[in-house]
Parts: sequence; C-alpha cells; structure tokens
Amino acid sequence: MKLIFRSLVGFFSVTFGVLLVVAVFHFALWAKETGPDIKVDTTPLDRNPQLGTSFAPVVKKVEPAVVNIYTTQIIHERMRRNPMFDDPFFRQFFDDQTPDSPRERTRREQSLGSGAIISPDGYILTANHVVADADEIKVAIGDDKKEFTARLIGRDQPTDVAVLKIDATDLPAITLGDSDQLEVGDVVLAIGDPLELGRSVTMGIVSGLGRHYGVNGVHGYEDFIQTDAAINEGNSGGPLVDAEGRLVGINTWIATQSGGNEGIGFAVPVNLARNVMERLISGGKVSRGFLGVAGLQDITPELAQQFNLPSQNGVLVNDVQPNSPAAKAGIKPDDVIVAFNGKDVADKHSLQLAFSESAPGTDATVKLIRDGAVKNISVALGEVPGENAQNGGSPNQSDNEKTDGLDGVTVDDLNSDARQELRIPDSIHGAIVTGVNADSNAADAGMRRNDVIVSINRQPVNGSDEAIRLCKAARGDQILVKVWGREAGFAGTRYISVDNTKRQKK
Repeated sequence: MKLIFRSLVGFFSVTFGVLLVVAVFHFALWAKETGPDIKVDTTPLDRNPQLGTSFAPVVKKVEPAVVNIYTTQIIHERMRRNPMFDDPFFRQFFDDQTPDSPRERTRREQSLGSGAIISPDGYILTANHVVADADEIKVAIGDDKKEFTARLIGRDQPTDVAVLKIDATDLPAITLGDSDQLEVGDVVLAIGDPLELGRSVTMGIVSGLGRHYGVNGVHGYEDFIQTDAAINEGNSGGPLVDAEGRLVGINTWIATQSGGNEGIGFAVPVNLARNVMERLISGGKVSRGFLGVAGLQDITPELAQQFNLPSQNGVLVNDVQPNSPAAKAGIKPDDVIVAFNGKDVADKHSLQLAFSESAPGTDATVKLIRDGAVKNISVALGEVPGENAQNGGSPNQSDNEKTDGLDGVTVDDLNSDARQELRIPDSIHGAIVTGVNADSNAADAGMRRNDVIVSINRQPVNGSDEAIRLCKAARGDQILVKVWGREAGFAGTRYISVDNTKRQKK
C-alpha cells in the first residue's frame, strides 16, 4: 500500500509539474500577444497646495522617455511647360526637353515634432499631424541624440493620434496616468523640442477640460485638456505630464493670433490616446461604434422645459437613420439621450466621444427620456460608415505609390451633422470630402477638405458609395467634378477638372 501510495504521489507530482510548465508557457505566449509592456499608474494625485521648490526630479524622471521626431516629405510640383520646347528648332538646344520630358519638380520638406516612449521595446506615442504624409520618419533619443528609423504602426486623423515603432530594447518608458482624474488647477509640464531650440520644459496648470473646437474636422473626436504651459511649434506630439511625472496628455495644438504661444494650448487626454493606440497596435486601424442618430442638439433651458427634462444635460435626437442600430433598437426622434453605457451624457460631443470608444458589434445601453419617462434601451452597435482611420504601413519603404483620378481623396456620406456644422444648404446633395492628399491630382486641381462632390462627369452623386463607383468607372485623361464649397467667404458650386493620368512617386 505504501509503495502504491508513493507511486501515486510521484505520478501526481510529475503530472502537476508538467501542467504547470504548460500553463506558464501558454501564459507567456498570451502575454506576448497582448501588445507592448505599458506602465500605468492611476493613483490619485496628491493635491497638497504647498508646492516644492523644484520640479527637477520630475523632469529627470520623464525626460529620457521623450524623443525628437524628424519627418521628411517628398513634394512633387507640376511645372508649366514653355511653349518654345514644342518647336523642334528651339528644342535642339536643350537635350533634356523632349516632348516626353517630365514636367514635375521634386523637393524635400522637413518638419520637427516630439513623442513619448511608452514601452521598453520601442513603441512611441505622438500626434498624427506630426507624421501624416511623411515619406521618412527619424527618431532621436537621449542626450547623444541616437537616431533610429521609425515605422508607422498606425495613425488616426479624427483624434490626431499616431503610433510609431523603432527596433530597440530596454528603452526608458514613460508611465501613463489617468486623465479622467485631472482637475482644473492641477500643475502640468509640457516637454518637447520647440522651435528647434532643443529639449525644453514649460510649466503651467490645467486651464480647462473637455474642450471641443472642431480642429479635427467635422468627423473628429475631441476632448482636449487646455493648459497655459507654453506649447510652440515642435512641441506637437510631446508629453504633457502631471506633478508625478505621469503622462496625462499628448500636446497637439495652440490657439493663437500672433502665431506664437499665448498661453492657450491643448493636449489629447491620455485615456483617449491610449484607447486609440491599443486598437492601432492590435489591428492597425480604429473601428468605431455606430448608433445611427443624427441631427443631435444640445439642450437649452427652453428645450428642457418643453421636453419636461430635469436638467440641461443630455442630447436631443432630431433624426434616426433608417435600418440603423438605433432604429432597430427602437430609439425615436425627440428622444433625449442622457446616458450611454452608464456614463452621463452632457452634450452631443460627449455622446460622439462615447461612440468612438465603443467597438462595433458590442452591446450598449442607452438611457433616454421620452415624453417625460425614463427608458433604458439595449442596442447592438454597428460600424461607422466611411471610417477615416488610416493604417500606417511604413513611410520609409519604397512602395512606388501611384495617384490617378480621385485617388488620395476620402469621402463620406453627407449627413445632418455635417450640414449643420458646415452650413450646407438642404438643396445640396452628394458626398463630403473628408481628406485630400496634398500629393494628389485632386489637390492640384483645387479640391479641398469639406468640399461636397455633387457630380462626377455630369452624373449626380448621392453618397460616398456612388462617388467611388463613378470614380472607378471614369475613363479618359480628365475627370469633370462639380463640387460645392466655400471660397473667399462665398459659398457655391464650381467645376474642376482632375487629371486622370498616373503619376509615380520618385
């Protein structure tokens, strides 16, 4: 019996050991697949009003994780051809000016920005506009300015967030804080490379929270931290940290009349940036939840009284798109949405932000007031149509991009929110231009962001899908596009002719 018992003990010990090794092995694989090793500290800030005499310890802690970002963009400029070169007599004196000679001049444009290392293996968080349209990205780290070539993991124009990756290990990484815990009056530091002066630190306070100004466009998502810490050109993409040295925001833009710092700077909250960053790293793009409510309107005192509301918090729904998740769940016009997934809705921007942080296909709970009665409705979110989040790929690879027709133009359906914000008349129908690549034939022809494509080759456009279809069907060297837009303070339609021939990047 003792021998059998010992055998069983040995058997179970070996079995348990094997299972433990297998479990550890699978846990290691799981941990490896979850993304970069990011440090997060959500401990509430010590708000003792007796400030110390120096922030030098905080700067020394954070500064090694701050990087300089240098981008290079190759600009192609079309040149007008001198008519003399069409004459064989004159052309004989200029061997390179044959009828087939290129009529394009190339120049390199460089810009400077900042970023923050968020993991020891080389992931870097920065602003989208720092790296947008870049053909080459270089990152300099440390006092010795050691330089790396960076790969663009992904970028998201609606939030102005981008993620880079360099091939390095054991890097100093910044700790991420919790921007939801920020309060107006908290001390913050902005670190970066402003005006090419070298590493600089400025101090200020949080001047405001939840700011929205529409700088990211009609389809943008904004929840800016406002600060009077001096932010100038070159600070973009750099970290805004709290008094503990934790990352609370990504510096992105300034409000200025003079072109310089006037003490009104803005940063993307780290909670929003982190949400976008994790989706870019895991999937290369940001897919956002779609509810299908339109014509959203903030609650005024008059509306609160007319709709029997307890306060001015909430959003009035003026329209529900047919066959949308909202329509299928039973949400109706004149409903007032007061909470989304348990979080109070203050205005339409906070509701749109809540959508952006929810993944398509997930279930959401919408709390609303209808005819004075509170209702909770469960809805399965769809995906935002025409989502304009860009995967990075590497701008440093020689991929011989080509542009023809309306390539380089992104469009979306024209909805009531865009009509209201851009003051587009109800008589105008078409697809709204959400982006135009500066190195595209459409940009050369004069097409701009927020233009509305009314027709293509004299065929009416009723939505983004039709615009894409007509574009692909276009033949010939030119595409005739009728657009509605604002120019020099006047609004109206105009025709532009877009070159439909291909141009290859050098």
